[in-house]
Amino acid sequence: MSERFRDVSPEDAELQPILNGLFAEYAARYGDYFSRDAEVENTEWYLAPQGLFIVLERDGVIIATGAYKPYDAQTAEIKRIWTDKTLRQQGLAGRIVAELERRALLAGYSQMYLTTGFRQPEAVRLYLSQGYQPQFDLNRDPEEYSRPPFDGRLRFTKVLAVPALSKSA
Repeated sequence: MSERFRDVSPEDAELQPILNGLFAEYAARYGDYFSRDAEVENTEWYLAPQGLFIVLERDGVIIATGAYKPYDAQTAEIKRIWTDKTLRQQGLAGRIVAELERRALLAGYSQMYLTTGFRQPEAVRLYLSQGYQPQFDLNRDPEEYSRPPFDGRLRFTKVLAVPALSKSA
């Protein structure tokens, strides 16, 4: 079994069924809740040097995806975390997040930002397990974040640790 990460454009034809499925999952959970203030995205946000879109392939088949785009000069925003439904709960999303963090650090970012929806407890667990700091109260009922003054988004941040460089003589 061979696995590898590969950089892609979010416009690649091979991604379209995956992204359509991801957005269908969002629609199934939220209906049109987020459509009223949906952001129009630009492909270039996800292209080097400021952004990145990756896939994790197993034997040539895409099994997970993830991306980041610039949030500000120091911060990359994680987007499009997806894992094949038949392969969930195997740590693939965590591997995608870790690779995005590694690559963001190499690109000069020092922190990460992301949002997930109030009806995605599995995503909340993933980001907490990856060391992300919630910018909301974990003890509140997540449905409360769907009502004003909130916008339904659960925000997380993480400062990226720079690996210690070894000193040579």
